[in-house]
Amino acid sequence: MALAYSPDTSIDSTRLAFLAATVVLFAMLALYLVGFDQGAISRTGMYMHELMHDGRHLMGLPCH
Repeated sequence: MALAYSPDTSIDSTRLAFLAATVVLFAMLALYLVGFDQGAISRTGMYMHELMHDGRHLMGLPCH
């Protein structure tokens, strides 16, 4: 039987909750930018819409 050394790398629950909330927030932001932003937050007009156009179609989201 082999013994394996595993250092104590446990993450406390508050840090894990913070990391999970951060990941979810960035995922929601990315989904909004790709899926639903129609130039509303970008100062360059429809630049974000045109940049994400193909990704929007690949996800099956309507855009026009």
